[in-house]
Amino acid sequence: MCELNVVLQCGEERKLIMESVAKLVVEGDFIELTGILGDRKTVSGSIKEINFSKGEALLLGL
Repeated sequence: MCELNVVLQCGEERKLIMESVAKLVVEGDFIELTGILGDRKTVSGSIKEINFSKGEALLLGL
């Protein structure tokens, strides 16, 4: 299984939003993150990059 750490970038600042994310769903300007244990978080932004070799998804904050 391939889980991702999700990082939100606002300007030059990068902040870890959630670890062990198994699912990302984009709904307009919002992204719903679901962890491997079923925990959920919704953030506003857009996907800039998903790097599976680093296990990281980079989101740009709005």
